[in-house]
Amino acid sequence: MKKQLLGLATLICALTASTQITAQQLQADNIDEIIQSMTLDEKVHLLVGTGMPGVAIGMPVIGATRSLVPGAAGTTYPIPRLGIPAIVLSDGPAGLRIDPKRDFYSKTYYCTWFPIGTCLSSSWNTNLVQMVGKAIGEEVRDYGADVLLAPANNIHRNPLCGRNFEYYSEDPLLSGNIAAAYILGIQSNGVGTSLKHFAFNNQETNRMGNDARVSQRAAREIYLKGFEIAVKKAQPWTVMSSYNKINGTYTAECYDLLTTILRDEWGFKGAVMTDWFGGKNRSAGVMAGNDMIQPGLPFDPDSIKAGLTDGRITMEALNRNVRHVLDLIVKTPRFKKQSYSSDPDLKAHAKVTREAATEGITLLKNDNATLPFGKRIKNVAVYGSTSYDILAGGSGSGSVNTSYTVSLIEGLRNNGYTSDTAILESYRKFINDFKREQSKKQTSWFSTPAHADEFVPVADSLTLQAQRCDAAIITIGRNAGEGSDRKAELFYLNDNERKLITDITAAFHKEGKQVVVLLNIDGVIETASWKDIPDAILLPWQCGQEGGNSMADVISGNRYPSGKLPMTFPIELDDHYSSKNFVKDAPSVRPTIGQKESGEQRNLIDYTNYEEGIYVGYRYFDSFKKNVSYPFGYGMSYTTFEYSEPSVKMNGNTIEVSVSVTNTGKAVGKEIAEVYVTAPKGKIDKPAQELKAFAKTRELKPGESETLSMTIHPIDLASFNENQSAWILDAGKYTFKVGASSRDIKGVTTVKLNGMKQKVHNVLKPVEKLNTLVCRP
Repeated sequence: MKKQLLGLATLICALTASTQITAQQLQADNIDEIIQSMTLDEKVHLLVGTGMPGVAIGMPVIGATRSLVPGAAGTTYPIPRLGIPAIVLSDGPAGLRIDPKRDFYSKTYYCTWFPIGTCLSSSWNTNLVQMVGKAIGEEVRDYGADVLLAPANNIHRNPLCGRNFEYYSEDPLLSGNIAAAYILGIQSNGVGTSLKHFAFNNQETNRMGNDARVSQRAAREIYLKGFEIAVKKAQPWTVMSSYNKINGTYTAECYDLLTTILRDEWGFKGAVMTDWFGGKNRSAGVMAGNDMIQPGLPFDPDSIKAGLTDGRITMEALNRNVRHVLDLIVKTPRFKKQSYSSDPDLKAHAKVTREAATEGITLLKNDNATLPFGKRIKNVAVYGSTSYDILAGGSGSGSVNTSYTVSLIEGLRNNGYTSDTAILESYRKFINDFKREQSKKQTSWFSTPAHADEFVPVADSLTLQAQRCDAAIITIGRNAGEGSDRKAELFYLNDNERKLITDITAAFHKEGKQVVVLLNIDGVIETASWKDIPDAILLPWQCGQEGGNSMADVISGNRYPSGKLPMTFPIELDDHYSSKNFVKDAPSVRPTIGQKESGEQRNLIDYTNYEEGIYVGYRYFDSFKKNVSYPFGYGMSYTTFEYSEPSVKMNGNTIEVSVSVTNTGKAVGKEIAEVYVTAPKGKIDKPAQELKAFAKTRELKPGESETLSMTIHPIDLASFNENQSAWILDAGKYTFKVGASSRDIKGVTTVKLNGMKQKVHNVLKPVEKLNTLVCRP
């Protein structure tokens, strides 16, 4: 009997070993068979990330993020017996975010810090953005990551949103096309992207609990349209659900959003993952079509198994999600066993970021041809702490561990200018003292890095500096980051900043010399009350590690500004209709029980009523004829342009808008033509005009012209009718306006269009009644 038992045990061991040796290995064409071969534990674990440093969930070492690419945000769960590797997911939108140092390696693993999203979108140049994406994707590939957690594509609903620097625009057409170009560039390297934050993540205050209460029309026309464009044009490998709720349901648990709209209506083919620690109800998330939970917590696998046991999760839904994750894995470099160098061409990418930033730099004012300086200016007085301590980009997941940043003062020197050494030494001491004090304070990953306040030189010093120097530059800095919204007071200049501009300008004007203000900022600030003081205002945003060189390239005239605003600059913060429903100066999360808070603040933290409806940004300001400081689409040049009369014609099933742009000035430059469309009066309220196409010329020499042709699909002129749950193009005469901004229209033409209707699912209904703004003629 013992011999028989021994023989049976030997046979079982042999069969087991044979099974392990011959287990089917994952291939691109056998995913269904692999799913059948997986155990329930393997399926459940595949839908849960393996944790992140400090929050690991006890998975095998092979799946630990730090053992693959230190500093990456997370990984998927590996199943070696089936040939399923862990793949690496890493931040972020301005460049790859990984740790520069690794245990037992002397080498550093730096990445390139590219311009922030608003700087890229200010270029209005999709080819340029695709080039930036390609460079970022090369670093993702070369450092062994598989998916970049970017781009961030939410709408600039209000200037105070803390992550506007990552986002592109207040307009979904511009935002969606920039995001699509970014995705195409990155994915051309054989690595993936994660389009985020899907959707309605338009504030950081209580972002993990806030309920965005949005009308179906505003959801479709404003907040989802940019995502729709990006998905249809670029097919990102993954989409990341946002933290917040939409009309009472967490986005990570919203079947209508993640399946009905994203997959059924838009044709998305990839995988959906949560934002890190997003979602609450794991069973609801699985059923909704949220395929992966990231980064993974100890209870997540058990929660999914419990949902299967009690019937809240079906095996069909579980297998569907597993299939989406495996579809993702088989695309990746790690699955294909591609080697990686850990040695990207950082010098080449530095050139890309320097060039890209110059196209996003926007000239807001230029009296008496103050800029460019050219060779007539030699010695420059440089003021403002961020002239010396540049803000390359925002904080949080949007920051990058780069080897260097170029300050404005360094960039000016690189372009052949000298600076006043006494001013430099004053700022050196001022900034060092400030940093010494800051180092004593406790900060967290979500803390927005503070920068030094400004000091104003005394009058006698200013007089001497104005006499010694040929011109002055004053930099105003603002920073923001993930986890909190901007404070309302930072929308305005503080007393020192205002005094800096007035006193320096007065001193230099007294000597007959000019003053330039640079805005090294993350988002919109107030400009109306002071913009008449200096001679020129240049808006470089936060333009990456080469920022100082890029700014100086434009200041000197070695390059020229060709950016235009992707959002409106209002006169006052409260001029935005959304400001009545945006928390000002609130904590980033709900106060703990027992802390005092007003009923009004509590409501605004728990939920946000999007009462402005479709009237976001210029749609509001233009429709209601509100004065602004700088309109949407505005930007000056070092030259001038003339537009021909535009033409509009039907070309098969599409509308073709054409306009010729001629450089009528004395310098080279590029111009952006913007097409705004006014619809005929229909059954529902409509904005005065909406951006429906844009194009940027090549570099034009004086006297050169280029004809720009832009294609519009008629259904893209439709409005969303909630009563019919359909996109409806009213029959009638449509007015096409081609302009240099939303308020600088160069030519107008009309075309009659037949009516059209496109039915969609009746989903995302508000639970609470909204008092939505309308604009009646």
